Amino acid sequence: MQIFDIISLLIFCSGLFIFINTFFLKLPSSIGLMVMALILSLGVLAFSFAFPEYHLAQHVKQYDFTDVMYRFVLSVMLFATALKIDFRKLGNQLIPVLMLSFFGVLISTFAIGSLMYLLLDITGIEISFISCLVFGALISSTDPIAITKTIRQYDISKKLETKISGESLLNGGIAIVLAYTLVNVQQETVFQGVLNTWDITLIFLRDIIGGLVVGVLFGWLGFKLLKLVDNHVVEAEVLITLALVMMGSYLGDSLSVSSMMVAVLTGLIIGNYGRSESGESAVGEYVYKFWILIEETLAAMLFVLIGFEMLVIPLRLDYFALGFFAVVIVIFARWLSVFIPIKLMSKNWKFDQGTISVLSWGAIRGGLPVAFTLSLSNGFDGKEIIVTLTYVVVVCSILYQGLSTATLMKRYESNNSRNSKLSST
Repeated sequence: MQIFDIISLLIFCSGLFIFINTFFLKLPSSIGLMVMALILSLGVLAFSFAFPEYHLAQHVKQYDFTDVMYRFVLSVMLFATALKIDFRKLGNQLIPVLMLSFFGVLISTFAIGSLMYLLLDITGIEISFISCLVFGALISSTDPIAITKTIRQYDISKKLETKISGESLLNGGIAIVLAYTLVNVQQETVFQGVLNTWDITLIFLRDIIGGLVVGVLFGWLGFKLLKLVDNHVVEAEVLITLALVMMGSYLGDSLSVSSMMVAVLTGLIIGNYGRSESGESAVGEYVYKFWILIEETLAAMLFVLIGFEMLVIPLRLDYFALGFFAVVIVIFARWLSVFIPIKLMSKNWKFDQGTISVLSWGAIRGGLPVAFTLSLSNGFDGKEIIVTLTYVVVVCSILYQGLSTATLMKRYESNNSRNSKLSST
C-alpha cells in the first residue's frame, strides 16, 4: 500500500463518517468521527485475526508518516489556525488571552513532563526528562475547532467566549513550537552528550528567534504580494499563501530554525494586517474560507487517523495503563495552567465565575498532538511510549471530556441565569 492509497483511504473514511454523523449519529463532529474510527479499527483488528493474510496493520506500519506530518500537515494547520486570529476582536481581552496561552503552555508542559518522568521512573521505564517534556508540550495543545463549536451552542458571556476561543487558537501554535524546540534539544543531547544551561539556551534562541525573524519576513512579504493582487483573482491569492507556507517550512528547516514558528508568524501577520483598515483589500474573503476548509478537512482526516493508530501502536498493557494515569495528569496540569495565571491576573482583570472550570474541562485534545507524534523520527527516545500515551489521552479527551462538556456548559448557563436574577432583585 502506497502513501496515496493511505491518503485516499483517510479521505474516503472521513467523508463517509461525516455523512453518517451528520444524518444519523448527530454527535459533535470530533466525537462522531472518533467513535466511528475506533469501531472501524476494532473491526479491522478482528478481521485481521480471522484472516492474517489481509492484515491492514502491516501495510500501515510500513510507511513512515514523518515527512508528510512534519513538512505539510503541521505547517498547514498552524498557518490556518494563526490566519484566523484577529487581535482586534480580542480587544481588552488580548493581554489575558496572551498570558493564558503562553504561561499556560509553559506551566502545563513542565507539570506534565515532571509528573510523567516520575511515574515512568517508578514503573521502571527508561526515558529522558527532555522526552517527557516533549510529551508535556505536545499534549498541551488543544483543539480550537472542537472548543469553539461547542461553546457557541450555549449562552455564555462575550468576555468568556473571547477568552476561550482566543486561548485555544494561540495555545496550539505555542505548544507545538515549544515541543519542536524541545525535540531539537533532545537531538542535540544525543549528538553532543550532556548539554549545559547555556547550550540549551542557545538552541531555544536559535529556534525561536530565528523562526520569528523568518516568519516576520515571510508574513510581510506575503502581505505585500497579496496587496498587489486583485481579490477577484482568487486562485492567485490562494497559491501565494500556499507557496508561503511550503517555502517557509523548507527555509526554516534549511536554516535550522523553527519552521513551526515560521508558519505561525506568517499566518498571524497576513491574517491581522490583511484585515486592518490599511490593508482591507490585501486578503480576499475566499482566502480565509479556503484555509478554514483545509484546516477542518485535515482535522477530520486526523481524527480518522487517530482511530487507525490503534493498528500501529504497540499493544502493551503497561503502556495503556500508564496512558490512563496520563489522562489524570494532563487534566490536572491543564487546571493548574489555567488556575495560576487567572489568580495572578485577577487583580487587574475581571474573570467570570466558572472561567477556570470551563477553560480546564473544555480543553479537548485533537489532531495536532497526533500529527506531532507521527512526525517524530523512529529513533527518537521514547517514541513508542509517547505515541501510546498521546493516543490514550486524545481518545479519552474527545470521548469523555467532549461528551461531558455539554453538562458543564449547561450548569454554567444555569448558574449565570440564577446570578443574574439575584443581582436584578
